[in-house]
Amino acid sequence: MSPILVRPVREQLEHDRIIRLLHAKFRRRHDAVMNPGNEQNAGVGSGSSALYPDLLLMSQERGHKLQVVVEIETGESVNHLEALAQWAHFARTRAAFHLYVPAGMVDVARRLSEDNQIHVSEIWSYHIVGDQPRFTLVHRNREAPPPPPKPKPVLKAAPPHAEPVKTERAAKRPTGGPSGSKSKSRAKAKPTKAVKKQKR
Repeated sequence: MSPILVRPVREQLEHDRIIRLLHAKFRRRHDAVMNPGNEQNAGVGSGSSALYPDLLLMSQERGHKLQVVVEIETGESVNHLEALAQWAHFARTRAAFHLYVPAGMVDVARRLSEDNQIHVSEIWSYHIVGDQPRFTLVHRNREAPPPPPKPKPVLKAAPPHAEPVKTERAAKRPTGGPSGSKSKSRAKAKPTKAVKKQKR
């Protein structure tokens, strides 16, 4: 469902019928979820920025990894605003983005995707024959979609570095001892005895 476009009732019914036809086709190989009309059964993104494409094709294996995002447009919804509001976001997912447009709007869709650098993996055209739509693959981009931009790392401020506290060591006083201390007193000189002279 387009968030910026209100389709005429007949066009919206035709749009939702194509969603159900593709859902029945893809569910054989994928775990497929559809969002016809105003339904929001499964989306991409989270919170207020979540979008609900027409079809989400997920792996049937454990984990149900999203593989393909499918958006179906009508004649009125192939325009610049729709391309920026939805196509650009779907192209930035990790899944392939497949776009379905009326046969007469293929060139417009291709030009919008190129001018706005929107990576569309496949563009399909459809037209109604009798009562049944017919689908034709008109463009396939064999290049891998660019990886989504990585969030910039948040630089945390380093905690203030505490200056080391300098501690003064008390000077050790030398201790006296028997093994040659500088404070050892000098030995006193022995007194000399006076020699008396004998009279002759």
